[in-house]
Amino acid sequence: MSEETAQDANKDETTARPSVSGDIAASLPSLVLVSTPIGNLQDFPPRARETLAKVDVILCEDTRTSATLLRAHGINTRTQALHEHNESARIPALVEAMHGGARFALISDAGTPLVSDPGYRLVRAVIDAGLKLSGIPGPNAALLALTLSGLPPHPYLFSGFLPPKSGARRAAFTTLRGAELAGLSATHLFYEAPHRLAEFLADAAALLGPRPSAVCRELTKHFEEVRRGTLDELAAHYAEHAPRGEICVVIGPALAEEASAETLDEALRTALASMSVKDAAAAVATATGLPRKQVYARALQLGRE
Repeated sequence: MSEETAQDANKDETTARPSVSGDIAASLPSLVLVSTPIGNLQDFPPRARETLAKVDVILCEDTRTSATLLRAHGINTRTQALHEHNESARIPALVEAMHGGARFALISDAGTPLVSDPGYRLVRAVIDAGLKLSGIPGPNAALLALTLSGLPPHPYLFSGFLPPKSGARRAAFTTLRGAELAGLSATHLFYEAPHRLAEFLADAAALLGPRPSAVCRELTKHFEEVRRGTLDELAAHYAEHAPRGEICVVIGPALAEEASAETLDEALRTALASMSVKDAAAAVATATGLPRKQVYARALQLGRE
């Protein structure tokens, strides 16, 4: 029986009752979201170690992955798997145990829980049940990549992983581009798997243009790399040099451009897909700086077409 299977088999015993002393249990929230290192195991603050040692159960995305971190810091607390495939089924028992006084911590394989990781449904259930929720901040790959990229740090838009297939991914980039044409100006953050990186960058270059970007790889680890360039330059590089490891892509905001007739039509069509003619014209006029009457007249024409 694997370690994870053994943990699953003991879930009833795990969630049945608290094991820490009454004074300590009373001082802990029902659920603590604890951020964990994204690479270097020393990036782990004392309060995070103390909390994981004191709770009754540590909920892990993968108990085998988390075991490495826990052993490195001498933490012997019982662990239990909580991932996208079992989260919904586990929530009722977990909430019941919290009402009974049990205290839990939630960690992901690396970084901040819920950020492109499981746990959101549990957090909502804890809030809805009126239980106390808290968190211990720590490493996050996307924010570290943003600060290392040399691109404008705010505002930024984090989209996590886009769809793995090119058609759906291009549709997502098209939606983002439409938002930019309607006025969005932000640095974009994405996670991507190494074997899809070159195609991801090529699709981004085709839909977003040759704007400044950065690929941040293996952050905080021995082979950390931050490669900066335009999207098409980065796509060409990684088409020839297959990357490894954990990857975050940072794409700069849209370059300032004068609103042409083609740009105006593209922005209006995007806005009209979800707005009335009046609201679409107002939004696009504000974004482009063009006269509102001119934009409204073009919106009416496009609406008739």
